[in-house]
Amino acid sequence: MRSTPELRSSKLALSRTEARHETTSKAARDILGQEEASRDAKTARLRAARLEQEAREPTVAPPVKARRKPKAVAAAR
Repeated sequence: MRSTPELRSSKLALSRTEARHETTSKAARDILGQEEASRDAKTARLRAARLEQEAREPTVAPPVKARRKPKAVAAAR
């Protein structure tokens, strides 16, 4: 992509404060991007471990508890 005169002049027109702000913003975006990639990798690793563990364990349905009748219905009978 070629830089146009407008882009070059806008980059040169940054004041010292704006340049510092842009540097800080870029660093923050880079850090957030790294954290997101790290988080995604950890999530994928944990998901794979959970699926592997679930595949090794036999599937046992939890016991079904009997539901209690509401007191108002039980008293009306």
